Amino acid sequence: MESVYTVEQVNKYIKNMFAQDFMLTNILVKGEVSNCKYHSSGHIYFSIKDKSGVLNCVMFRSARGGLAFEMEEGQNVIITGKIEVYEKTGAYQLYAKSIELEGSGALYQKYEALKKELQERGMFEEMYKRDIPKYATRIGICTAETGAAIQDIMRISSRRNPYVQLYLHPCQVQGKGAAESIVNGIHHFEQFVVDVIIVGRGGGSIEDLWAFNEEIVAQAIFDCSIPVISAVGHESDHTIADYVADVVASTPSAAAELAVFDYAEFQRTLESYKVSLQDKVLYKISDMRRSLREYEARLSAVSPSAQLTGKKQYLADVEDVLRRIINEKLTAHKHHLEILRLSDLVNEKLRDRKHTLEILSEKLNGLSPLMKISGGYAHISKDGESVMSVDDVKGGDNLSLIIRDGKIDAEVKGTEKGERYGKED
Repeated sequence: MESVYTVEQVNKYIKNMFAQDFMLTNILVKGEVSNCKYHSSGHIYFSIKDKSGVLNCVMFRSARGGLAFEMEEGQNVIITGKIEVYEKTGAYQLYAKSIELEGSGALYQKYEALKKELQERGMFEEMYKRDIPKYATRIGICTAETGAAIQDIMRISSRRNPYVQLYLHPCQVQGKGAAESIVNGIHHFEQFVVDVIIVGRGGGSIEDLWAFNEEIVAQAIFDCSIPVISAVGHESDHTIADYVADVVASTPSAAAELAVFDYAEFQRTLESYKVSLQDKVLYKISDMRRSLREYEARLSAVSPSAQLTGKKQYLADVEDVLRRIINEKLTAHKHHLEILRLSDLVNEKLRDRKHTLEILSEKLNGLSPLMKISGGYAHISKDGESVMSVDDVKGGDNLSLIIRDGKIDAEVKGTEKGERYGKED
């Protein structure tokens, strides 16, 4: 009976056959990338194909140093690696050690490598970028003498500002020696002294634009003492020169728009500045005149003559106040003296009157019947009339005698004339 082998034995046998084949241990295979997947583990699983077949491939994370670009579907690549059998499935696959882009892809890989290197050297940093002069009048242009780029720049410049001077340094922009020609143009304009330099050309393939991806061109732009505008290709094209230049324009026409200032707009701006300046000057003059009047008023207020006038006025006011106070005081004093004088007069009059009253009082007391009566005399009356003479009564008349402590009724028994007492008034 013939020998029967297990699947494991067969797979191991085939694996050993592959391992013993020297060609399969270090092989270069080219093809189109398909079914590319970046695994979370860091491994890359993909296939390469051509018109007749497909080959499964894997690049382990440990080999990723041999990959200088991002793998994508449809890329044409050249893979260096070895072919082995995976025992579990019995399938063989290509284990990649390094992967390069084929043809233009290789140039792209070189482009990415230089881009990364220059970026790490800091040549793309914003801190090195310079502003384009707003009113450049001398513009240097590094491009082909007969290309569409110079025609576009001249057309835009003539439309925007016919007074700006354009200086062309004819450069080879494609093929062998193009990079050196562009560098010579940049150095020429540094000596010629222009305001800004435009470096560029029309669009093309990566091979056509490759001169602007050379390190010597990038270094010349970076070292240039004059601001540089990169205007290479169309909007979709990006070169190393774009990243190093101070300003990037999508096309040569766009570069002319950036470098050449619009003369009509410039005139309008000047006119607006003129009007604004006139307004500001008039306002400033008015403001200064107002300030001058204020300063004159302040100076007048603090001048010696004004101070003297003010002091005089103050003294006059004080004098008026003092005079008024003195007059008021004098008037009050006069009134007071008058009152005192009147008081003295009144007191004097009162004293005189009092004295007279005392005299009269004494006289009255002397004449008062009551005083007489109190001294032992009596007041005699007949029928309510005082009896002043013996002739006023006759015998038989009833008399009333008022004495100190009462009244006595008496009857006249008789009368007798005698010596007259007292004096007649």
